[in-house]
Amino acid sequence: MLTDEYFMRQALAEARQALAEGEIPIGAVVVMDNTIIGRGHNQTERLRDVTAHAEMLALSAAANFVGNKYLSACTLYVTVEPCVMCAGASAWAQLGAVVFGASEPKTGYRRHALGLLHPRTQVRAGVCADDCSALMQAFFRDKRKV
Repeated sequence: MLTDEYFMRQALAEARQALAEGEIPIGAVVVMDNTIIGRGHNQTERLRDVTAHAEMLALSAAANFVGNKYLSACTLYVTVEPCVMCAGASAWAQLGAVVFGASEPKTGYRRHALGLLHPRTQVRAGVCADDCSALMQAFFRDKRKV
């Protein structure tokens, strides 16, 4: 059985891909039966699409993989606490669990809509939080230098 940390490290690899593309470094993977069935990283700049968040892309890939919009047997791993849009999509997908690394006090769903996720969705926060936070902090620190 693979651990939350293992899958968060896979999400971090996606976040690093976003960073390499000049995007805000957030990555996500969707897991079912210990297998990654969806991956995504932020692509809002590349696609010129405000909905192209890591979570949205990973959820779409997972839904296409299973051939169903409901992902109740799946866990979403994301490096940063989902925004309201991504939490809403997770609720509609009826995810079994959402696991995130870094908290997002400004735009995270918990600030705006704590009860937004599906009632049966389990939440685990803080997995590899230091690594997830460090990636985001470095990105914004470098942005401010420019």
